[in-house]
Amino acid sequence: MMKKDEKLHSLGVVITGGSSGLGYALSAVFLAAGDRVVICGRDQQRLDKALSSLNESCGVGRKVYGMVCDVGNPSGAEALAVFASVKLGRVDRWINNAGTAGQFKRPLWELHADDILETCTTNLSGSVMLCAEAVRLMDSQPSSSKPVYHIFNMGFSSAGARLSGSAVPHKASKRGVAELTRCLARELKTARKTSIGVHELSPGLVLTRLLLQDASASSIKLLNIIADRPEKVAAVLVPKIRSISGRNRRIRYQPLAMIFLRLLIGIKQVIKSSER
Repeated sequence: MMKKDEKLHSLGVVITGGSSGLGYALSAVFLAAGDRVVICGRDQQRLDKALSSLNESCGVGRKVYGMVCDVGNPSGAEALAVFASVKLGRVDRWINNAGTAGQFKRPLWELHADDILETCTTNLSGSVMLCAEAVRLMDSQPSSSKPVYHIFNMGFSSAGARLSGSAVPHKASKRGVAELTRCLARELKTARKTSIGVHELSPGLVLTRLLLQDASASSIKLLNIIADRPEKVAAVLVPKIRSISGRNRRIRYQPLAMIFLRLLIGIKQVIKSSER
C-alpha cells in the first residue's frame, strides 16, 4: 500500500497530442518541474522535432519519450499505455489533450462525412478508449485509499459550446467528453477504485493552429486578442494538475466570467478597428 503522506516529487505524466500547441507547452512545464513525460502524436516528423526541442530546452537529466499514435485507433491507445508503463515506471497524471476541430468551420450539412467521422472519433471515441487504458494501467499500480493517480479530459461545458465558433461535430464530441468524465467518475466510485481521480481540464481559448484553422479574417483578429499563447496557459495549468486532489474536479485556466469579459472587450476592439 502507498503511504498516506507520500509526496510525489517526480511525476510520471502522459500527454496525448504533445508534439505541438498546448500539449507541447504542457510537456515543457512538466519537464521543468522535474517530471518524466511521455508524449504522442500522429506525425513522426513533427514528433521527432518536438522531442528534440524539449530535450534541448529542458536540459540534461530531463526525461521525455514519444511515440507515434493515432488516439482514435484502438490498438494505438493500448500501445501508448504499454509504452508509458515501460518508459515511466509509474503513471501519475494522464492528460487526454489530443483533439481536432475538424477541417472546416462550416454548417453540418456542408461538411464531408470523413471530416465528421474523424472529428468525432478523435475527440470522443479516442478519449473513451484512452480513459479505459489509463484506468487499467493505474489500477495495476500500488493502491491507495485516496486518489493519487489522475486522468484529465478536455470537454466543453454548455457555455463553452455556445461560445465556440467551431462546427457541430467538434462541439458535440467535446460535450460528449464532458459527460464521459462525469460518468467515469461515478463508475470509479461505484467500483471503489479509490486510487484514481478523473477531472475536467478547461484551458479556455488557446492560440494554436487548431484554433485558427479555417477561421475568417475577422475571427482571426478577434482570436488574436482574446486567446492566450500555449506557454502562458500551461504555466498556469501545470501547477494545478500536479497538486490536484479529490476524485472529480474541474481545473480552469480562467474563471468563466473572465472569459466572457475578455470576449466582450475583444469584440469591441475589433469593431473599433474596423471603423477606422
